[in-house]
Amino acid sequence: MEINKTLGVVPHIFEHYHALPLFYDFENMPIEKLSDKISRQYIYCAQSMLVKWIFKKGAEVPLHHHINEQITWITEGAVKIYSQGKEFIVKAGQVIVFPPHVPHEFIALEDTIDIDFFTPVREDWINQVASYLEKVKK
Repeated sequence: MEINKTLGVVPHIFEHYHALPLFYDFENMPIEKLSDKISRQYIYCAQSMLVKWIFKKGAEVPLHHHINEQITWITEGAVKIYSQGKEFIVKAGQVIVFPPHVPHEFIALEDTIDIDFFTPVREDWINQVASYLEKVKK
């Protein structure tokens, strides 16, 4: 059996478009310290954003909402989330999905690593107009 070694090229698909994937070493991305208990790293492209939150126990992200769909994956630790009058405890290995415009707030129950995927990109962060984050910095 012969193995086709095309190196990631599919013939006759988007031949006019020869963009390359973007490669990042996430661990070497700048760490933005929002408070003594909350830090984050993120990368983004045209349509999506990947974020690594580092929460110390007791960290709080105030009630907010946004136009973005948000998929939250807790990889270490645990958080308490309040949304729409309900409480959710999300632990390492669990995922919670917020549709666009759904209000939510987070409290870290222990030191936590939270990986979030947003679509579209969080323009409010890029343009530094996310007012709820000002409450985090106080």
